[in-house]
Amino acid sequence: MIKVYIAGHTGMVGSSITRKLSSIKKFKIIKAKRTQLNLLNYRNTFKFIKKNKPHLVIICAAKVGGILKNMSFPADFYLENILIQNNLIKSCHENNIKNIIFLGSSCIYPKDSKQPMKEEYLLQGKLEPTNEAYALAKICGIKYCSYLNKQFKRNYVSVMPCNLYGPNDDFNIKTSHFIPGIINKLHHAKINNLKEIEIFGSGKPRREILHVDDLSNAVYKIICLLLKNDKKLKNIIEKYSFINVGSGRDFTIKEYALMLKKIINANVKFKYNKKYPDGMKKKLLEINKIKSLGWKPKITFKVGFLKTYKWYKQNV
Repeated sequence: MIKVYIAGHTGMVGSSITRKLSSIKKFKIIKAKRTQLNLLNYRNTFKFIKKNKPHLVIICAAKVGGILKNMSFPADFYLENILIQNNLIKSCHENNIKNIIFLGSSCIYPKDSKQPMKEEYLLQGKLEPTNEAYALAKICGIKYCSYLNKQFKRNYVSVMPCNLYGPNDDFNIKTSHFIPGIINKLHHAKINNLKEIEIFGSGKPRREILHVDDLSNAVYKIICLLLKNDKKLKNIIEKYSFINVGSGRDFTIKEYALMLKKIINANVKFKYNKKYPDGMKKKLLEINKIKSLGWKPKITFKVGFLKTYKWYKQNV
């Protein structure tokens, strides 16, 4: 049996990866809720890793949120993410855990990055101010893994996905990303016969999104290659430090809102509140490296939105 500790197993990404690996007999999943393990405490984290001795640790645990939350609490976003990832990575290294998958975000790229964004564009310019604190923390995690690989021959792989959506997402409009936020507003408008909903910003920024279960399939592919010590994966990580995972397609916020309006069947108009910042004008990942390893996205926007809306109605 391959023992896998999934840090952050109750979140959107962690729960999806847990579902995926739990369906495969060779994996034994190790879990710990926040009440059982405080990842902000290094001593407790170290003891947990030492006691359980996982073959692989997947770091999904993080403080996350949409543009408003990032702007309101930059110090919290920076420090909590730094502590969580450093405590986990250092604990793994000190306990001789050779395999880690560290999950980050496409916000690590410069604000004015060339598009689509290739792994080699990291640190080639200034970050987007609205999520700079979170991005800096994730960049530090990538670099820490990379340095341990170089100095101690670890197999620590960093994975940078685009904007994700799906079951277990945060649908609170004050803290959520744009897809769950729009779903919440459209559903509320539908059941209350509202004629208009507000969308933060101009609606013009282009974004790439991916269903979280597609990301889990990519992580599973990477796990298989990692445990086989695959040379192609190793070469990518040695050269670029991390690997992009995305859908390879982007649309404007307005276009996504129109897609969701049709799925939810809400008869509303959109009011764009330009008092709120747009963030980066365009965020599209170049995904040739992950595709060269044998993965590609499979869940269409229509199917993904229907699944997500169904989960939202049943659970939120």
